[in-house]
Amino acid sequence: MPMAQGKIALVTGAGSGIGRVTALELHKHGYSVTLTGRRLEALEETAAMAAAQGGKMLAISMDVADPESVRCAFAQAVDEFGRLDLLFNNAGTSAPGVPMEELSPEQWRDVVNVNLNGSFFCAQQAIAIMKAQRPKGGRIINNGSVSAHAPRPFSAPYTATKHAITGLTKSISLDGRADNIACGQIDIGNALTGRTQRMQKGVPQADGGVKPEPLMTAQQVADAVLYMDSLPLETNVQFMTIMATAMPFVGRG
Repeated sequence: MPMAQGKIALVTGAGSGIGRVTALELHKHGYSVTLTGRRLEALEETAAMAAAQGGKMLAISMDVADPESVRCAFAQAVDEFGRLDLLFNNAGTSAPGVPMEELSPEQWRDVVNVNLNGSFFCAQQAIAIMKAQRPKGGRIINNGSVSAHAPRPFSAPYTATKHAITGLTKSISLDGRADNIACGQIDIGNALTGRTQRMQKGVPQADGGVKPEPLMTAQQVADAVLYMDSLPLETNVQFMTIMATAMPFVGRG
């Protein structure tokens, strides 16, 4: 895949997992990358991994659920790099896997605030920047999930918010057309990260059983994000599903 010519990206949730691996892959291909997340130390660890490659990475502590924190972080990123070509809306969280009636209002709100509100707040800032810059335009890639289409047991907050991301993606795609802003979504199934290692030992299934599930590497997700952004803005991957081939998603589980 060709090197990006001075593209500028911002990745949320870049301190670990898919966000970290994707930020490093973008950087390797010539992007200047702003790393955002709650834990500055983790972001600085990500930046240190890329130091040998040269180029630029900027680590900014940001809480996606706080609109003012988001506004300040995006403003700092533009002050540093001058524009924004790609937002990877990746930050996400989940609630304990318990029956729906046992979830507290706070647990529900926490997931909604990060997964849905946070994606919206970041998209707002990215759109405003992309409209104002010259040449205007850019791309937003939202991190969805196969869970939106095939929920896991006891996953209502995560599933509901990821389902809502699809509506957000479509709305951004429509509203961004006039300003050369493309928006796509990547629905991920069983990428191996710190959070998903437990799947190797077994996770609850729809039939009430507990079984291990196949996983793919987070690098494969990063490669897919890079491909989506390698296209000219006149072309868009609206939705991509990338998953471990044998995971229980297609067919009856």
